[in-house]
Amino acid sequence: MKQIIQNYRSGKLELAEVPLLACSSNTILVKNVASLVSIGTERSVIELGQKSLLGKAKQRPDLVRRFMDKAKKEGLLHTFQEALNRLDSPTPLGYSSAGVVIEVGENIHRFSPGDRVSCIGAGYASHAEYIAVPENLCCKIPDNLTYEEASFGMLGIIALHGIRCAKLTFGSTVAVIGLGLLGLLTVQILRAYGCRVMGTDIDPTKLELGKKAGADIISESSRLKDQSELFSNGSGVDAVILTVATKSDEPMNAAVDIARSGGRVVLVGVADIHPQRNEMWHKEVELIVSKGGGAGTLDPFYENKGIDYPIGYVRWTENRNLEEFLRLIAEGDVDVKPLVSHRFKIEDAEKVYGKIINNLDGPYIGVVLEYPDKGPDINKDSFFERAVSLRPKGEIENRNEQTITTVGVIGAGLFGKAVLMPILKNIRGVRLKTLATSSSPSAHHMGKKGGFERCTTDYHEILEDNDVSAVIILTPHGLHANMVCEALKAGKHVFVEKPLCINLEQLKDVTGTYMASKANNGLILTVGYNRRFSLHSEKIREYFERRQDPMIINYRVNPGYVPPDHWVHSEEEGGSRVIGEMCHFVDLMQFLTGSNPVRVYGERVSGNNRTSVNSDNVAITIKFADGSVGNLVYSASGDRAFTREQFEIFCEGSAVVMSDFKQSLFYKAGKKRRFKTANQNMGYKEELEHYFKVVNGNQEAKLTPLECFLSTLAVFNINESLDKANPIDVNSNILFDGVIADF
Repeated sequence: MKQIIQNYRSGKLELAEVPLLACSSNTILVKNVASLVSIGTERSVIELGQKSLLGKAKQRPDLVRRFMDKAKKEGLLHTFQEALNRLDSPTPLGYSSAGVVIEVGENIHRFSPGDRVSCIGAGYASHAEYIAVPENLCCKIPDNLTYEEASFGMLGIIALHGIRCAKLTFGSTVAVIGLGLLGLLTVQILRAYGCRVMGTDIDPTKLELGKKAGADIISESSRLKDQSELFSNGSGVDAVILTVATKSDEPMNAAVDIARSGGRVVLVGVADIHPQRNEMWHKEVELIVSKGGGAGTLDPFYENKGIDYPIGYVRWTENRNLEEFLRLIAEGDVDVKPLVSHRFKIEDAEKVYGKIINNLDGPYIGVVLEYPDKGPDINKDSFFERAVSLRPKGEIENRNEQTITTVGVIGAGLFGKAVLMPILKNIRGVRLKTLATSSSPSAHHMGKKGGFERCTTDYHEILEDNDVSAVIILTPHGLHANMVCEALKAGKHVFVEKPLCINLEQLKDVTGTYMASKANNGLILTVGYNRRFSLHSEKIREYFERRQDPMIINYRVNPGYVPPDHWVHSEEEGGSRVIGEMCHFVDLMQFLTGSNPVRVYGERVSGNNRTSVNSDNVAITIKFADGSVGNLVYSASGDRAFTREQFEIFCEGSAVVMSDFKQSLFYKAGKKRRFKTANQNMGYKEELEHYFKVVNGNQEAKLTPLECFLSTLAVFNINESLDKANPIDVNSNILFDGVIADF
């Protein structure tokens, strides 16, 4: 399918041929008929993407500070390369469209195939032939509306929510500053709700549009103060709504100047919000910055999972605002037809955006993109082919002759594309056949950049491909266990990023599936515990290779604060940072001691679980089978600029201190020896290279499935100990029924 995407790093805009989106359980698949270009928003996104690295840095000084802190710990070159990889990401354009439902997810009950729907939301209602949209971000289109009219949904609810923020009553006087598309919609809705409206704009050509939209009075910007006095009988207007896009503070100052005492100024667009304090103080003007299209905006539970707010507590959500806006159009209170200044076919999108950015053939008000009328036969399975070839056939055949292992990769999030993908691309003897991600732009972009032959949004294509012998899973944590089991049952070797799974039931499923596959196929299963493959870890393991006494390990981790509403804390997605991250440190202590954990005990802080997330601040003791003891202090309450990871080992008159996988100090007999690497060496490259050598039978596994299972079980026991404040034995019998010897 065709979709408009922009590369955030280079700024290049492209009408790309991307794989069809998968319809998840909480979304509907929609064939777009029309989508609306939001001139102001999309222009700003495009212009930011086209800025140089320095220009982007000036726009986001907060990210620059994080970059510098990271560079101090991990090295400038490594951090810079990782930042470039993160920037090199596709951004889908568009957030307002209308079309027909093709498929619905199993949890969707409000819609059926064939329904006409209006869709909203950045990343969902994109300029693409097909889109997958969550239930709360779409509404059925009234019978008397066209798809073109319904494609105004997102702009309409932004205007509507801005009006609600002004807390108006019947007969209120309102000034709208900025008569672009958003301002013209605002004028019409205000008139429909019984308000008296004056409009103004610095562009004389838009004043006439404001008059046609129904404004009671239109004022040139130079006469705004005088006209507002006449309009409000000298009292000042009740509210001012700013629908502008500027870096200047002039619109805000003008708004405060014409508002009455106790009035409200609502910023819906973009402007400098540093008005003159004295005037605001004198009038006690209330300044409000409107957020999106209503309650639910950017709330993942509302937007992604379809969990609605009860109407008795929250009257106007994004979805209910969308229904109301469509009603206003259907009943003739709002007319969007005169606002359409241009219509283009989706095939002409690249030329269209070039003209818009360069102000050619304008002025542009409402720009509608139209899509081919020919729709799929929804009864044919062939429609659901969700893969795209990324290379000429001849090139693929030539490469195949030189490769050993054919690989499929599932998932390409920030960590995967910034860290693992560049390494994977440069490993010799590997054929990168198919990349599967849930995002069409990501699959297309990362597939081409990563050197894959194909991309798809359906990971089952990888599992069903007999050419693929090894699978790498880089998806969110909650998906790992099911995908690992499916891949093993399909006869694939598996490398899965940590954690292996997020609860005990999943662990039992994985161990059972692996034991069956090992007996039948001898498959390789490994988890992305990269730290044991670091050069520092290898040196320290060798240093203590001949020890007889047990070790004491003190491991301190300073990972930085993550808000409690982040997905890593979600029981379904992340499982918590204990499960998602501490498995790394348990595994590394397993590696250093050469022994498995047998008992754990943990305590968490007793805070408010907001400014200090309790389970992110823990002290844990781990007893190992050889008598060694590991103490793990994990605190997210520290400064990110401080050392992230450091451990000390004491054993047989020796001591070792490792700091951030950049420096290791060895102490013995009063002497100190130092081992340093130029950059932080976390073992990512080494672990992937080792995985493929094991798959090809060229090396014995340095990380066994048994170690993976036991470290995962130990982490679940840590969670249990934190809940009960008791020591918990790591009882492998619950997984293997006493048949550990089979490993």
